Amino acid sequence: MTIRRLGTAALLIAMLGALPAAAQIVKRAQAGFRFLENPVSAEAVGRGGVGVALMTNSNAVYWNPAGIAWIPQTADISVNYTKGIAGINYFAPAVALKLWDFGVVAFSGTIMDYGEFHGTQRANNDAGFVETGSFSPKAVALGVAFSQKVSDRFSYGVNLKYAYQNLGSATVGISGNDLSDPNLQTGTVSYTKGEPAVDIGAYYDFQYHGIRFGAALQNISRELKYEVEKFPMPFSVNFGATIDPLSFFLDSKEHSFIFSVESRHPRDFQEKIKAGVEYRYQDFLTVRTGYMSNSDERGFTAGVGVAQDFRDLGMRVDYAYEAFGLFGGAHYITLGFAY
Repeated sequence: MTIRRLGTAALLIAMLGALPAAAQIVKRAQAGFRFLENPVSAEAVGRGGVGVALMTNSNAVYWNPAGIAWIPQTADISVNYTKGIAGINYFAPAVALKLWDFGVVAFSGTIMDYGEFHGTQRANNDAGFVETGSFSPKAVALGVAFSQKVSDRFSYGVNLKYAYQNLGSATVGISGNDLSDPNLQTGTVSYTKGEPAVDIGAYYDFQYHGIRFGAALQNISRELKYEVEKFPMPFSVNFGATIDPLSFFLDSKEHSFIFSVESRHPRDFQEKIKAGVEYRYQDFLTVRTGYMSNSDERGFTAGVGVAQDFRDLGMRVDYAYEAFGLFGGAHYITLGFAY
């Protein structure tokens, strides 16, 4: 490891850490497009939602785009489905492809399913409202990422995405003071927005007892506005680290015990700390558990994964459960393919 490599890694990490202070963030509980914060990957959720420094397959694009540079084969595909709380589910596929020795490109998407809602509108009748029919909000994010290894230890990555949200339409008053006002005039307003955003990440593998470090800035974007107040996307700064303490005592390729911790600094809330562990046996069976702090309902998570190679095709299946307090729990499943 050369001084130049260490200097490059330290400089980029310092730049990542300095950006939030320069932004002079003051808003609290005012971020929009919150679906971009939904965790993707049963693998990451199973260990407490930790993925910045430990995700090295195509799903890394959702946590730290620098991680996709470490896919071991030519192509890696992930298909994620989440059965969430309150009937809110989402589907998220990702594909990462090696561009020879130049780098890795990845394509990803998140498609939300909020279910069906029944609309109402104020009216001058005994009930005080009339029904306006049913509607289904929509939210989609599509992204393309690029990551490159600068050395056998360090990589960087950038993910450019476009987020779209359609909350339906509403009838608003244009003139008049009340529903009984004969001069009342109304109009229909559509609440639809779309905006690009960028994720930037760095990843460093010390190649020593599983010690790795990752950093990522997520959802860098302009502010948007539906009515009067502007709001940002859920910008956050994330740092993560891992270690394999078992390797200090046992020199074995069959067993590994990875401990990982991650801090998340969102734009509109206090810092969140996540920690998790996972035990791997022969790269076939993985058992995970973790905990997310500073959350009203989220807490413990648990998961399991199996992986198997069939000639040139590698397959993996992961499942995770996330306790969600009064809302019960959320279920995550991921299918992965590599060749």
